[in-house]
Order: sequence, then C-alpha cells, then structure tokens
Amino acid sequence: MENINDTYFDGYYKDIWRAIIPDELTVKEVDFMLGYFNLKPGNKILDLMCGYGRHAIALAKKGMEVTAVDNLGDYTNEIKQVSGKENLPIKVEQASVIDYDPKEMFDLVICMGNSLNFFNATDTRLLFNKISLHLKKGGHLLINSWSIAEIAIKNFQQKSWSEMGGKRFLVDCIYLFHPTRIETKHVIITPDGQSETKNAVDYIYSVNEMENMLKEAGLMLKEVYSIPGKKKFSLGEPRAYFVAEKV
Repeated sequence: MENINDTYFDGYYKDIWRAIIPDELTVKEVDFMLGYFNLKPGNKILDLMCGYGRHAIALAKKGMEVTAVDNLGDYTNEIKQVSGKENLPIKVEQASVIDYDPKEMFDLVICMGNSLNFFNATDTRLLFNKISLHLKKGGHLLINSWSIAEIAIKNFQQKSWSEMGGKRFLVDCIYLFHPTRIETKHVIITPDGQSETKNAVDYIYSVNEMENMLKEAGLMLKEVYSIPGKKKFSLGEPRAYFVAEKV
C-alpha cells in the first residue's frame, strides 16, 4: 500500500493543508507556546514533522532557535528559502524523524498537525524515547492531534468528498483494529477527468494510551487541551493538545 502520509501534502496537497489549518489557528498555537512555556529569545525548540514551517518560522521570528525536521524536501526547501531571505535562526533538516538524531538539548519539542498519528505504537515509543533523551529536564513536549480515539470514534465518517481548485477529492475510510487505525483511500479527480489514488493510515491512540507511552519515556502528561491553553479537552472535540514535561 502506498502511504499518502509521505507525500500527501506535496504539491497541490499543500493548498489543502493550508485550507484545513487557517493562519489564525497557527497564531493562537504559537501565542500559547510563548506564554504557557515561558519562551524567551534564544530558547531551543525542535519542530518534528514541521511541514512547511508554519510554527518554526513564527517562533524563529520571536527569537527562538528552531530546528525544523521533515522528510519532504519540498517543505524543507521552502523553509530554507524563507529563513535565508529573512535571516531567521532556523536549522532545517530533511530526515525521517524516527532516524533523526539531534546533537543538542531542547527546551521545547513540538509535533503538530496530527503528524504523530502517522506512526505505529513501536515507532511512537521510539520517538518519545528519543525526544526524552534530547529534552532538558523540566522541558516540554507539545503534541497536536485530531485522531485520538476520543475524537476519531465520535467523528468518524466512512465517506466524504470536497472540491478545491477545480479538483474533486473523494475520501473512503475504514476503521480497523489490532492495531487500531483508520485506513483511508483518497481519489483525486482533475477537471479533465483524470484520477489519482493515494492511501493513508492514521494510528488511533486513546488519551490513556498516550499517557502510558509518554510515561514509559520519562515524560509526564500535564494536561490535554482542546483550545490551546484556554479549554481542557472534552470528549468529541475536534482537536487535542497534549502537554508533557520531562521529569
């Protein structure tokens, strides 16, 4: 099965991503990070699965020293262009986050935009352990997800479709177990009738499972929010923000 998670937002998929996550949400998320974690210029931040750098660039503009990691060259090249043009303190790495081995310690690690759900439980544990090794004591991990069990079960849709830029996007999902996951087939139909099919897998973890995996890595779950820093998460809300601390 080709995994759309590796290429899903490449090219015109990037426009979908920007439509799903408006600029206003990124501003709120960054403001939350600055205040909640008491970030100061010079603090070191690791942005895993950074995408096109919506958080990395915004944080660097506030004086943070950011390391931005993603496996897609289109994303990392875009961040390099922006950071070079604006002389921002961003180190950009194109690498698999599972294989990536940082050489420094960080005050904050972030994994946003549902990226964590691309990984099965074994890889998630590996990732949490690696984060813990490179997070300063008292430092924090922030994870954003909209595919935890408490969201996915209530909001699951087997079929949906949308249209953007003249293209139609047909989505067919199936909810599976052992391991718990949603497998999704995306069919993209262009205005001239051509079609392309991509497949994706999102692994589904409950809040309790997330807390246990974090704890195994020496990371204490402090809180789960539905609105960054303003509202605690409750069942069925569309987004969850996990805050964990290195103990």
